[in-house]
Amino acid sequence: MNIITVNVGQGALAIVRHQKEAIIVDCRIPPADDSTVAYVKEIMALSLKDHCVTGLILTGFDSDHSEIVGASIVLRKYRPDWVMYPKYYKDSDEAKRVFALINAEEAARRQTNNPLRKVSVRVDQLANRCLTGLSGKFEFELFSPHIEDMDCSNNCSIVLKLTGLGARGFSYLITGDTENPRWDRINKLFGTALKAHVLAAPHHGSKNATHPASLVNIAPHTVLISAGVDSQYGHPHPQALQVYSRVAKHVFATNMEGGVSLLTQPGPTELTTTLIRSVNAPATAA
Repeated sequence: MNIITVNVGQGALAIVRHQKEAIIVDCRIPPADDSTVAYVKEIMALSLKDHCVTGLILTGFDSDHSEIVGASIVLRKYRPDWVMYPKYYKDSDEAKRVFALINAEEAARRQTNNPLRKVSVRVDQLANRCLTGLSGKFEFELFSPHIEDMDCSNNCSIVLKLTGLGARGFSYLITGDTENPRWDRINKLFGTALKAHVLAAPHHGSKNATHPASLVNIAPHTVLISAGVDSQYGHPHPQALQVYSRVAKHVFATNMEGGVSLLTQPGPTELTTTLIRSVNAPATAA
């Protein structure tokens, strides 16, 4: 199993691969005039070569996690079996475009041998938080969203533990933009069930999403932060980096060294993360 946290600037796109299956988490593509666009598209192509894309997880409908160009590429080029998203309404033009695309792709593939399944999730509506029927290579355990804290789009984000089954698999906690008021409740409800080897830092390393009590229960070996170089929001925040460094052995961010993608995978004795500066150093095969 490995995770490629792609450098998309201020946004999120990760590729999780295990035993020739791939799951894409979020689908931000930089604006057309951004010099990293070609890099992002090429690293996606290299990373997904010879892999079956099983699913697309949209942690939320804010445009830094879900936008029409990235969603079009994933749904039309890589044709996942399913798309998962949190069950809430985002009243923005970009969210409407993305959801219209999902509906159009579902309709277009309905009578084919590769239909697109929509998986809309909210933890308070599930009898079992462990989602089944999505993959034979991964387990899925859902922690959020929940109706009681859905007071903003950030706190409607999916929080989900994705675990690779079998040899060389590990656990990866996906967090979207979930902020501290929601983390307070998640932590009280689920405690040590949150434990994961790798944490995708919530909200790009914002201090408002760095919840110490939850981090103690997650106890990550590695924290991965997706944030833009010279982020206009100051992500990742120095205070968040300080907290992460106290609970995790390693902390990496895509804004390191002028912008890098991150390849996280099992090493001889522990998880390792390699910086990918160019497509001339592509991620190794899963």
